[in-house]
Amino acid sequence: MRGLLALILAVATPQQAPLPAADAPLPREPAQLAAAFTDTTRRLRATGWDGTGEIPRDVTYLALHHQRILRELATERRLGDRTLAQLPPDVKGEARDTVQARRHIAAIPRGPSTTIPKVRVAKAAPANELRAHYADAQRRFGIHWSILASINFVESAFGRVRSASESGAKGPMQFMPATWRAFGNGGDINDPHDAILAAARYLKASGAPADYDRALYAYNHSTSYVRAIRRYAARMRADERTFRTYYAWQVYVLTSSGGTRRMTGPGR
Repeated sequence: MRGLLALILAVATPQQAPLPAADAPLPREPAQLAAAFTDTTRRLRATGWDGTGEIPRDVTYLALHHQRILRELATERRLGDRTLAQLPPDVKGEARDTVQARRHIAAIPRGPSTTIPKVRVAKAAPANELRAHYADAQRRFGIHWSILASINFVESAFGRVRSASESGAKGPMQFMPATWRAFGNGGDINDPHDAILAAARYLKASGAPADYDRALYAYNHSTSYVRAIRRYAARMRADERTFRTYYAWQVYVLTSSGGTRRMTGPGR
């Protein structure tokens, strides 16, 4: 009887699909890539993770697969556009906005330096703590939380990148020292809460929320940067689960050969 009961339970309980391997080869056909992204995104949403504490293992692996697919769609334009066209409505918006944002980031002009700076990484503050900091800044200055989250994401991968930029900007919101002295209110440039409040303060002084484009252009003098931030923010406003997915992404850095290397996550 015990063996029969175990067999019945095994048949009645669906087996959970295995997690995608960290560096598994991606499909090269649009239909297969669309199916992989759809499955991964739906599974991510179904985890129910609320941003508290450490990122769960299943979220880590699914988010990395999600990230790798979208990086591919952004870089390989023909493959990316054909794949986007085959996505179902419930995941198409997330993919479209993220791919367009990544393409805008790639279009930001780089400085004349050919030296690739060394990148230091560390743990980010918990996602739910960052979300509370964005909300605090929104209450104080009227800057929508999704704009602040997008800047935090683009500038430092939510605080994981701890090294200064090529231009000398520092901290999770990447402030130049002079700008920090003007807007940091005596806080710590490396403290997430202080930096997020300073970013909101600076955006407010630059015209937001009445004119986000103008304020974001003041933050980084690139129309491509402005468009990327607006795309990411729109996606997080549409579905806050996307914020937690972006938060679970890994850090990739440029290499001297012109490629990229993953610095965080499984196997790193």
